[in-house]
Amino acid sequence: MNTAMTKEERETFLAQPWVAVISIPEAGRGPLTVPVWYLYEPGGEVRIWTSHTSRKARLLKSATRMSVCVQDPRPPYKYVSIEGPVSIEPVQFERDVCPLAFRYFGGEGGERYLESLGGAAGVADDILVRVWPERWLTVDYTKLGLPPK
Repeated sequence: MNTAMTKEERETFLAQPWVAVISIPEAGRGPLTVPVWYLYEPGGEVRIWTSHTSRKARLLKSATRMSVCVQDPRPPYKYVSIEGPVSIEPVQFERDVCPLAFRYFGGEGGERYLESLGGAAGVADDILVRVWPERWLTVDYTKLGLPPK
């Protein structure tokens, strides 16, 4: 049986606030692979906010491509993996940071998190990474009729 997701299933899955894992090439080493929050709008790019001083940011400034994997860790498992070119720009507090805070912490928790950052001034030098999906790999093992664990 085919376990690949349809485009609609993939879009629905990525709309959930899963934690993504990104992989960024690093010369002379294996890729840097770390968990991140992400934003995704159907048909668009994956957007990730990170500190301008992070190792991710340093590597991304010289990377041309990266991989992103988003998974449901509960059996029988689902995941979406993408690979594509990246672009970097300054993060915008209202457009990028606030939606991430509310996506992952909800209303009250998101407000508290944003306050802990010091508002827009606290992320003024941070970056937004856009990953433009060119290659998709999807798996949905629930299509095999396996029961949840």
